[in-house]
Amino acid sequence: MHMIHNDRAVVTKIVVALLIGAAVFGVSALLFNPVQSALLGIIALMVALWTNDGLPLAVVSLMPIVLFPACSILDTKATAANYAHPIIYLFLGGFMLAIAVEKTGLHTWIAQKMLGIFPNTARGIIISLAMTSGILSAILSNTTTTLLLISIALFLSDDAKLKMRFALAIAYGASVGGIMTPIGTPPNLILLGIMQEKGMEAIPFFQWMWMVIPLAVAMFIGVSLILSIGVSELKIVCDSEEKPLDRNQKKVLGVLGGLVALLLVNAPIKPYWDGLGLSEPGILLGAGLLLFVPPFRLLDWMRDKEYIPFRIMFLFGAGFSIAKAFSGTGLADAFASYLVDLTVLGPVLMLVCVAALVTFTTEITSNTALISIMLPIVYAVAEQSGINTTLFMMTATICASYAFMLPIATPPNAIAMSSGVVDVKTMAAYGLVFNLMGIALIVVTALLFWEQVL
Repeated sequence: MHMIHNDRAVVTKIVVALLIGAAVFGVSALLFNPVQSALLGIIALMVALWTNDGLPLAVVSLMPIVLFPACSILDTKATAANYAHPIIYLFLGGFMLAIAVEKTGLHTWIAQKMLGIFPNTARGIIISLAMTSGILSAILSNTTTTLLLISIALFLSDDAKLKMRFALAIAYGASVGGIMTPIGTPPNLILLGIMQEKGMEAIPFFQWMWMVIPLAVAMFIGVSLILSIGVSELKIVCDSEEKPLDRNQKKVLGVLGGLVALLLVNAPIKPYWDGLGLSEPGILLGAGLLLFVPPFRLLDWMRDKEYIPFRIMFLFGAGFSIAKAFSGTGLADAFASYLVDLTVLGPVLMLVCVAALVTFTTEITSNTALISIMLPIVYAVAEQSGINTTLFMMTATICASYAFMLPIATPPNAIAMSSGVVDVKTMAAYGLVFNLMGIALIVVTALLFWEQVL
């Protein structure tokens, strides 16, 4: 009887998701062509199923391989290729390292060290995790940073509520901090590249930092305070007896130390250092594979493969497939072209509309793909309107990194989901608040600060 009741609940959730997808398709048909409308309907269906848990996350994430060719959105080969994106292998390598950290118990030692530095309240740890994640993400990729930190943070407490907030603090901190330097996240570099193509004066490295650090600090404070509501005074209890590192823990620590050093040396700092030019996914995957090889031999494939979250790898593939479909069907161009009609609203309202449009569109597509398409259009619209072109392009670029609602929005969000302590509903609830906070802070910063220096 219980199983029958569960089946009915699942069928109800699937039917609701199908109705949502059909409704979005019907409304979209008024604005876009049939293929573009079908894409929006499928995205709505998938988001509904991800949110209401109507089907397993991995099952929903594999749907594009079936539905995109069936609806003439992308063929099977073009869709399936996105499930082997380099970012997926970066994630795989990072998770192998996380498994080794947990397997050897190194996380306990690192947690004790952290608790010796930062306040041992939940709020103190949330702030420290968000800030650490953000600062590292200004230099390293936010994906790499999140992978390195999350396996440690989850062992700071046994409380499920705290684990969830620690995971979100790291994921959101990585997105917030990625804007602090021009090299922190791909959209920043895309903006500088397009500015160069258009013959615009590039924003110098340190001027960029000076402009965006106040925004990032405000977001760090807001994110940390909101995540700590209801748990701020909880104490984090950790075993006070600090044991010396054993041989295997030293091996993992050595691999992690070498990895961080290589990533730092590999990161370019224009115009002072070009970096080594090595692929970050290759570096992370190589470090993960090293754990199977003598003299390390810390992982065994037959025993440890079950801890690798393949469902999140499928989720990445779904996100990249949607991004490809946005450009392949021309939906991104069609969608963004409506910006031209916003010129009648005046600069301030138009800036708000651009910020909101980019922020919420990024939730369902790659920020790199989106900003590549949007920036030339924002440039053209700003030129036609006679308003500050650099200001509008900068606003759109920063908003592309501030998507906090869905796991497919950013790799850090997906990694937080992979931890098993965050569900989509919780992420969407917190994410909506932080999306609106980000839009407000970015627009205010743009109008009161950036406009004076650009």
